[in-house]
Amino acid sequence: MTTVSKGIVQADIAEFYSEVRAETLRLTEPLATEDMVVQSMTDVSPTKWHLGHVTWFFETFVLKPHAGAYEVFRDELDYIYNSYYNAVGRQYPRPHRGMLTRPNVKETLEYRRYADRHMQALFSRELSDELLDVIMLGLHHEQQHQELLLMDIKHVLFQNPTYPAYNENLATRRGEMPPRNWVGFEAGMRDIGFDGNGFAYDNESPRHPEWVDSFELASRLITNAEYLAFIQDGGYQGPEFWLSDGWAAVQKDQWRGPLYWVERDGVWHEFTLGGLKLLDPDAPVCHVSLFEADAYATWAGARLPREAEWETAAADLPPTGNFADSRIFQPVAAAGSQPLEQMFGDTWEWTQSAYSPYPGYKPARGAMGEYNSKFMCNQYVVRGGCCVTPAGHTRVTYRNYFYPHMRWQFGGIRLAR
Repeated sequence: MTTVSKGIVQADIAEFYSEVRAETLRLTEPLATEDMVVQSMTDVSPTKWHLGHVTWFFETFVLKPHAGAYEVFRDELDYIYNSYYNAVGRQYPRPHRGMLTRPNVKETLEYRRYADRHMQALFSRELSDELLDVIMLGLHHEQQHQELLLMDIKHVLFQNPTYPAYNENLATRRGEMPPRNWVGFEAGMRDIGFDGNGFAYDNESPRHPEWVDSFELASRLITNAEYLAFIQDGGYQGPEFWLSDGWAAVQKDQWRGPLYWVERDGVWHEFTLGGLKLLDPDAPVCHVSLFEADAYATWAGARLPREAEWETAAADLPPTGNFADSRIFQPVAAAGSQPLEQMFGDTWEWTQSAYSPYPGYKPARGAMGEYNSKFMCNQYVVRGGCCVTPAGHTRVTYRNYFYPHMRWQFGGIRLAR
């Protein structure tokens, strides 16, 4: 389930609960009801579904087993809002979530308020460490869905030929691209994984020694201008830079550039949560798949980092950067003030490491064991968080993961060699 949330007291968890639940609703404020019910592809869920699912988590794993004579809000929501937990029942098919007009948005918000009242009553009692761990998992789970909510609504709005903005009043920040340098690290045994205070997911442990050969890491992320040079050099026109599955995806889906890039009269634009904008050449490229990141790295005479290399490089850095609290919701240019920049925030950084368990890893029993372990197959690790990740949600040891063809997440590129 989770690493025990050492050092976190119940009063702090109760306050954190209120903050997280309120932030989810703040993120929906720019949306019309019609925006919140659309599913634009299988990987996307309607905003309404996110609101219901994160509430279902607390009802299913906290309130029903621990709140005495708790009565469920509506029985059928167990089926509608269960995502993938086979241990607690059937799930409504993911590709069809956009077909569900009922419960409507109003009823879903009533469901949230109902669960919140019962959760606040529960916090008036002294709760066990085990239950507090489940609540903390639920809150970090909701923060993951805050990021997903923004990823998904961006994809939904992109389907509209008028390219409407999620919010036309987002903060902005531009800068000039600093030079890309290489930062070297010596070979040696490294301790990898979580072993500290606070919250962490089970896939971040156990902490273990791992040999890391000497390597160099690029000082910043690859920019739009640098990626455009790859496109203009025929990067999408021939198979020589691509993994076999990647070239098959290029041909099948007719990729010619990153997701959300739009060419008008020979000028490149990028669709953002603030609407369609001129492409910022100095901002990090994002919404590229692992296949595209790997092809670019091969073209550039480098490679993607391994996740142990990334964690080694980030070990002594504070996990601060351009996260969702900036309300920019878009990667921005590096400042050029530190040897290693943009290690946290801006874009998730693809690694060449398959998502697999650490030595000695054992998933929890029951439904909580389904949270991470069942997905340790055919996916790749990304590190560092991105511009729509909640601030404070990520850590040096945080392991996120996506399938190699996926592009709707804010995935970017850092080179290694």
